Amino acid sequence: MQNILVMVLAGGKGERLYPLTLHRAKPAVPFGGKYRIIDFTLSNCLNSGLRKIAVLIQYKSHSLDRHIRRGWDILNSELGEFIASIPPQQRISEDWYKGTADAVYQNLFLLDNEQPEFLLVLAGDHIYKMNYAEMYEFLIAKQADAVVGAIEFPLAEASRFGVIGVDEDCRILRFDEKPERPPPLPSDPSHAFVSMGIYLFRSDVIREQLVEDAKLETSHDFGRNIIPRMIKNSRVFAFKFHDANRKAVKYWRDIGTLDAYWEANMDLVAVDPLFNMYDQMWPIRTYQGQYPPAKFVFADDYEGGRMGIALDSIVCGGCIISGARVQNSVLSPNVLVQDHAEVKESIVMENVVIGEHCRIRRAIIDKDVNIPPKTEIGYDPDADRSRFTVTDSGLVAISKGMKLHASLHPSG
Repeated sequence: MQNILVMVLAGGKGERLYPLTLHRAKPAVPFGGKYRIIDFTLSNCLNSGLRKIAVLIQYKSHSLDRHIRRGWDILNSELGEFIASIPPQQRISEDWYKGTADAVYQNLFLLDNEQPEFLLVLAGDHIYKMNYAEMYEFLIAKQADAVVGAIEFPLAEASRFGVIGVDEDCRILRFDEKPERPPPLPSDPSHAFVSMGIYLFRSDVIREQLVEDAKLETSHDFGRNIIPRMIKNSRVFAFKFHDANRKAVKYWRDIGTLDAYWEANMDLVAVDPLFNMYDQMWPIRTYQGQYPPAKFVFADDYEGGRMGIALDSIVCGGCIISGARVQNSVLSPNVLVQDHAEVKESIVMENVVIGEHCRIRRAIIDKDVNIPPKTEIGYDPDADRSRFTVTDSGLVAISKGMKLHASLHPSG
């Protein structure tokens, strides 16, 4: 795998995740308590034996760049290994990245410097486990110029994604972005191949394609422009997703909306979650802050009937559950939940304080928020909408560092 250079596309705004992306790029959004979304793609790379990784950053990149420097500066540069965040260089033009293909085009100097035989392009904002070495072996076996990662989706749902039409040998015949009538799989008319945003190319072939695309008036996108043009005169195949998650159902999530993000986190607290973060054979790395162990204080035989307890929840280091109840929730490091507060079905990020007698339900609370005592969130949709972002399903999202005053509808 030393002949593969990886470029991770991590400059997206993630507008549908607002306000979580108000101060950070989507790949830097916390997930599962102590991780960031990008950790899953980077862990896939390490577990696949890839050691030359450039993370292409752009939008509000400080948080993401800092995370990569703190948690991922682990390879030996003397051996030609690296995980580095690369901002727009303006080497070719004065523009920001104008599309996924343009982001790679503007960093062709990396290809020239490293001289890899293959280029692997990944999205930095998906949650899944995949051994990219299997994709490489597939490309070699097919003598392909390019391979696109693909996962089966029910035909009725596939139109939300880029859809790949293939023949019986998985050679790509067409590639359509969000088509009204997705082409079904030859072997299964009820399903279609959906693009995972994973592309493996022969370097000389993709370099030529990117240079040509830069001359044209296109959206400079791999799915809309590069792949459709390549299938006309190159050997381009779809690689069926092999899930390293080792569950009955394949797991790949583009958590692009607040509801999808919340649902993916809530799945983690299930007794048998669909996504397994506890597999020692496939470790997921992240930056580890120096936090003390989580602590649960006060039992029901103390004065006032207080009990510090968390049920069916993820609770990270530095958290203190002080005479409060947390259930079906994900708590990032250094969260304080005070006496008689109740937190249900919620995601609470770092350095949040939840005051006494608060009632929180179906909420996402970003970092550095202090919830005043007796505040109710998730119980009165009209009151919530007057202060916070609320989705159509009633999920409440509170932005990072938001200053809250006492609730107009305090709990008893």
